[in-house]
Amino acid sequence: MMTDKDAEIARKGRFTAMVIAGTGVFWVLATFIGGEMGLSQRVRALFDLMALAGFIWAFVLIYQIWRARQDKQG
Repeated sequence: MMTDKDAEIARKGRFTAMVIAGTGVFWVLATFIGGEMGLSQRVRALFDLMALAGFIWAFVLIYQIWRARQDKQG
């Protein structure tokens, strides 16, 4: 049976997976649409920076999950 802590870690893991997947899809679509619409390199770089921020946020969430698991083990 899962404890409340296990359920919280699992929920946070699912959320992190959605952040990673959503950021990846956003990045691919922004690159494709930006190229098709002829957006400037500056605008496309902005989309790249937004995707980078999403991936950095995912790393922070992964670190929080790792720390929660360490605290749970001992």
